[in-house]
Amino acid sequence: MDDGRKARAGRPRGFDAEEALERALVVFWRQGYEGATLTDLTRAMGITRTSMYAAFGNKEELFRRALDRYSEGPGGYVARALEEPTARAVAAGLLNGAVRATTRPGCPAGCLGVQGALATGDPGHRARDVLIAWRNDAGSRVADRFRRAVAEGDLPPGTDPDRLSRYVTSLVYGISVQAASGVARDDLQQVADTVLRNWPPATGG
Repeated sequence: MDDGRKARAGRPRGFDAEEALERALVVFWRQGYEGATLTDLTRAMGITRTSMYAAFGNKEELFRRALDRYSEGPGGYVARALEEPTARAVAAGLLNGAVRATTRPGCPAGCLGVQGALATGDPGHRARDVLIAWRNDAGSRVADRFRRAVAEGDLPPGTDPDRLSRYVTSLVYGISVQAASGVARDDLQQVADTVLRNWPPATGG
């Protein structure tokens, strides 16, 4: 067999890296970082371990790539919400987006960024740290947006942007946990609606 034929024979047939990553994302989303074994991942991706390592590096790097994909896809509501013209619209985008993203038909319930590595031992500590940084970054971006809203007069003087960000993001993450526990979309939407009816909350010093 010549070199070209050998190379072709060594490639997994029909291997689409983006499709494989999407399938890995679903496994991590459903089972968490530690719960997703290499066998689970490669079986879902339709490739061998050798091909997975060659294309994505190790399991941790695959998880990072899957989290990036989640942020651009189901979790993309966060970036869209931050572009809204008012603080209330930002909060609505975050809360309503969380309800939709965590209860999507055909997808695992909950949020990869919240539950992906909540309970991990030493082997999963890097994935846990990645998710902590991911959530902290989102909180900082929300706080910066609310800080701008205070400066523009869109939020009352004396509003604490950091406290308001923690309030909203805690609700967003709580929605995710509730969704993973089986709470229905309509019930979660009622929670979001209740928060928005009382916007803005008192967050001054």
